[in-house]
Amino acid sequence: MTAHRGTGDTQVTAREVVRSTIRSFRGRVAAATVLLCGHQVGEALVPVLVGVVIDRAVATGDVGSLVIWLLVLAADFAMLSYSYRFGARQALHADLRADAGLRTRVAARLLDHRGGAETGRLPGSITSIAVADAKRVAVMNFWIPTAAAAAAALVVAAVALLRISLPLGLLILLGTPPLLWLIGRVGRPLERRSGAEQERAARAAGTAADLVSGIRVLKGLGAGPAAAEQYAASSRTALGATLRATRAEAGFLGTVQLANGLFLAVIALVGGLLALDGSITVGNLVSAVGLAQFLVGPLQTLGIAGARFAQARASAGRIAEILSAPPAVGPGRDGRDAGPTDPAAALAVTGLRHGPLDGIDLEVPAGQLLGVVAPDPSAATALARCLARDVAPDSGRILLGGTGVDDLAPAATRSTLLVAAHDAHLFTGTVLDNVTAATGDGAPGSATVAAMAAARADQAVEALPQGADTPVTSRGSSLSGGQRQRVALARALAADPPVLVLHDPTTAVDAVTESEIAARLREHRTGRTTVLLTTSPALLAVTDRVVVLRDGRVVADATHTELMTDDTDYRRVVTG
Repeated sequence: MTAHRGTGDTQVTAREVVRSTIRSFRGRVAAATVLLCGHQVGEALVPVLVGVVIDRAVATGDVGSLVIWLLVLAADFAMLSYSYRFGARQALHADLRADAGLRTRVAARLLDHRGGAETGRLPGSITSIAVADAKRVAVMNFWIPTAAAAAAALVVAAVALLRISLPLGLLILLGTPPLLWLIGRVGRPLERRSGAEQERAARAAGTAADLVSGIRVLKGLGAGPAAAEQYAASSRTALGATLRATRAEAGFLGTVQLANGLFLAVIALVGGLLALDGSITVGNLVSAVGLAQFLVGPLQTLGIAGARFAQARASAGRIAEILSAPPAVGPGRDGRDAGPTDPAAALAVTGLRHGPLDGIDLEVPAGQLLGVVAPDPSAATALARCLARDVAPDSGRILLGGTGVDDLAPAATRSTLLVAAHDAHLFTGTVLDNVTAATGDGAPGSATVAAMAAARADQAVEALPQGADTPVTSRGSSLSGGQRQRVALARALAADPPVLVLHDPTTAVDAVTESEIAARLREHRTGRTTVLLTTSPALLAVTDRVVVLRDGRVVADATHTELMTDDTDYRRVVTG
């Protein structure tokens, strides 16, 4: 079924998410249901067998009968113990594997080369969906057999009570459906509130995570107190959302507990009255009271299962939104899986329109080092995103080696054209792990060493306690801004793509280091097509030519020296 792919090509519903999660492990769920039903049936038989022991052995003084029925009781305990042990194991296996499968499915959608799933969502919110919501849906594989076993226990108890006394049996049979209906009605508001509160908590957590990851930058800007207040506000929002969701669940479970208690009190009252007028024996009374006490467990289980099912439906809706998110770019008309294979591919842009870009025409011959200057930073960002195929342009084409990128699969485009964004993140691991992330090399080979030298990352790691093996925390927050930029630049250079686009790669380094990077960058990328989106005079000075974007169009195309001499606006932008 196509919808199961969850790649944004088709609409995925919350119901489909739940059904596919259960269907994938229906064998284990079925086995768990049978075994847990056996456990609950065995539990229900315990008070019945105790009543039999009293009536047929204790009351009569028959030792033989006492031994026989005690052995039967022992066999029942052995059966229910075995059933629970292996039934719970099957249910937990289905739960844990479904959890892993859902997280993998969400991650696969997020990592789809066509993008789109992360649009409008903070990283913390996405993490909450991939972890907490996936767990809430997957745990259905545990609660379905558990709820089925509780229902089986109710049936066995009702049959046993019918044999003991027709009024008691009818009380169970006729009273349980309204009780279950009440549980369902009370659970509906919880489902609605659960989804809303989970979304608010996820957004607050995402904001808090983003503030923490950028705390070094905020301190540098003197914005620490404001960030602390924003973090505190986000934390209060998350706490409030969690408390509201918890109160809703507590109210639901409290209502269920009250209804169960009243129902069981009625059962005990009727059983006591029947014993007083001699309609049932002492053993029957013990069995009836024992069954009434036993029923507390199954009824509570059904109540808890109702709450879990409500939460799972709400979480499944949030997962379905991720899986159904439309791709940011198409799959490519021809769907080719490989781009140009030349060591250096020509890049061309014709009539490109997107955001502030208003019909850009640009040609970069193979092997050329081109500078692109955009006084409007949003224009440079829009061009970088279009080249990276993070978004689809409104109109126009981008060609690699004469082939339109819209004819290529996004992965094929990115294997030929690499765009290193200005805000490129580092990952948890070591400095070396980050540099070799795109190459797959586990050791610093000659290409890696050359890339680190060109980016002056070799100089940066000299100041680190363990050099290139120094651990890097999430998003590189343990490094300074300049160190992060140099490591990110080294990673892009180590990938050695035929076409490399660098967006402001040196804004956080000092002037001397920037000049060294400029000279080494030109030497390192000799014979490779390179585009620098920057206003840095040091980087522009080593380019073959520079184009200037203004009002979304190319307004100048010359060398850096010529533009510095003849174009006053250009000179003001790159030196101001």
